[in-house]
Amino acid sequence: MEIKVGFEIAYTAPQPTPMVIMLGIHPSRFADIVGTERITAEPYAPIGFYRDSFGNVCGRLVAPAGGVTLRGHAVVRDSGLPDVVMPTAQQLPIDQLPDDLLLYLMPSRYCETDKLTDIAWSLFSKTEPGWARVQAIVDFVHGHVTFGYEHASFMKSAHDVYEQRAGVCRDFAHLALTFCRCMNIPARYCTGYLGDIGVPKDPAPMDFSGWFQAYLSGQWYTFDARHNHPRIGRILMGTGRDAADVALTTSFGRMDLAKFVVVTDEVVVA
Repeated sequence: MEIKVGFEIAYTAPQPTPMVIMLGIHPSRFADIVGTERITAEPYAPIGFYRDSFGNVCGRLVAPAGGVTLRGHAVVRDSGLPDVVMPTAQQLPIDQLPDDLLLYLMPSRYCETDKLTDIAWSLFSKTEPGWARVQAIVDFVHGHVTFGYEHASFMKSAHDVYEQRAGVCRDFAHLALTFCRCMNIPARYCTGYLGDIGVPKDPAPMDFSGWFQAYLSGQWYTFDARHNHPRIGRILMGTGRDAADVALTTSFGRMDLAKFVVVTDEVVVA
């Protein structure tokens, strides 16, 4: 199948303001892009692209006084298959993990393993290591946390989510991946497009989505504690330790959000 993705995000700004954006498709999906992905700024501002330390594609620009509208669009080929489920995937001993994965066992801005380790071991120590343990964590978070956009807060950490029992998709991901780290399973945060493909259409406006990946049997596998079932059409944009590493936009000065539209739809062939 092919999936049309894109966005239109507008900000107002009282003066020229430097920005860093992470709105492009992840390099792991470059081969799936039909033609080219276009990201532009209006009024025109040149965007210089680079790779960050996690391998994500970022852009630098200076938004002009008055503000800027960022637009992007692409068509992406997709297998049409749901997220991979691999119940036989094994948890690797820490001493066998590659060096560059150790940071995904460490605490980070939104993922306080020090506050949640005792809780994690009390909940999951009797589960079978590997896929079954990660799935038990996902099942717990899915049942423990209530989804609602009114619960969104950029200050909310994994421990806050555990205590408040409410949040948005990034909060589900933060709590689940923190529990994984507490149980010595490398886990990283993911952001990207996830449309209503193969599921009933959500009446709420489309948004970017947050999920996580766990490292088992030598590779990364996708898990989604909010939805808790394999989904079709997930298109990765960025990965990092938590949401702080994959902020969609970062401004170095005062800017106010004026418009936010996200599109991700299956291309219907007549």
